[in-house]
Amino acid sequence: MLRARAARRIAAAAAYGGGGVGLLGGAMLGVLITEVALARRVVGGAGGTPPHADGRYGSAFVHGLGREPLLLGVLGDSTAAGQGVHRPRQTPGALLASGLAAVAERPVELRNVALSGAQTYDLERQVTQILCDPERLPDVCVIMIGANDVTHRVPATRSVRLLTEAVRRLREAGCEVVVGTCPDLGTIEPVYQPLRWLARRLSRQLAAAQTIGVLSAGGRTVSLGDLLGPEFEANPRELFGPDNYHPSAEGYATAAMAVLPTLCATLGLWPEDEERPDAARREGILPLARAAAEAAAEGGTEVTARGRWALLKHRKRRRLPTGPEVAPDGERPAHTGKSPASQPGDRDPGRTCG
Repeated sequence: MLRARAARRIAAAAAYGGGGVGLLGGAMLGVLITEVALARRVVGGAGGTPPHADGRYGSAFVHGLGREPLLLGVLGDSTAAGQGVHRPRQTPGALLASGLAAVAERPVELRNVALSGAQTYDLERQVTQILCDPERLPDVCVIMIGANDVTHRVPATRSVRLLTEAVRRLREAGCEVVVGTCPDLGTIEPVYQPLRWLARRLSRQLAAAQTIGVLSAGGRTVSLGDLLGPEFEANPRELFGPDNYHPSAEGYATAAMAVLPTLCATLGLWPEDEERPDAARREGILPLARAAAEAAAEGGTEVTARGRWALLKHRKRRRLPTGPEVAPDGERPAHTGKSPASQPGDRDPGRTCG
């Protein structure tokens, strides 16, 4: 269990303020720099601004039950922001808000403060932004972060420490937290060996260490690694966007379907029998580091703290609704065949309360 040992070492160093550990020799580094240069020529740029999807979802439930909306916060990088798609309803935040509204039978207010290109150090600003109104604190937050830390060679210990601090701040404010851990960067189609091998190794190693840190701060994690692995690798034209780097609308829907069950479970919206491990689905109570390592290798795997141990679950994915009852205000549902009234808007990374 070398991956579990490495994740445990990174998480421990992050907790105690340790530095990064060098993994590459000089010759290997030279080869990788050449590979990075070649990959950048092929991978398209992430131009444009992600669609602005903030707003209320599931408004039809207001009149039926009269309950106040849940507030969903989304933080992270370009994946969380929805870079690569053109309609607000195609972004992961909108997909999760729609799904949560349908399961809870309650309207959901979405506030997305994710920023394309963000590294984990930007979470401090994003958390401050999402918590700036004490009268409207999120009920639950979803964080997707880590890919840019790998590509910019941020020490894993620093990355995990900053993520853990962000989760802890949100939990202390009373927010539930679900983290989609670092995706498997070895699936990016134009990237060749040995860079592909290293990208896969480093991203999975970071994902496992992220899991240990997040659980120590009171959050839950869902692995996006293997989920964005075989499925994306087998269907790159469908699940990657035009730039061959960010997911397409179908790719974001695949990821959202994996995160939604955990999002519902953390709010107590899932049946109680689903909270018990099912041996038939290879679920169980495992040592934390081992659970983190196993989750990093298989997408859609949830890890939840159980004292000094961890519950590893493979939740059944739930189809995301597209009906009018979960369409965002001002946007027509997808099945009408009409263009949405709302257009992608600019997101100001420096936006403040009020």
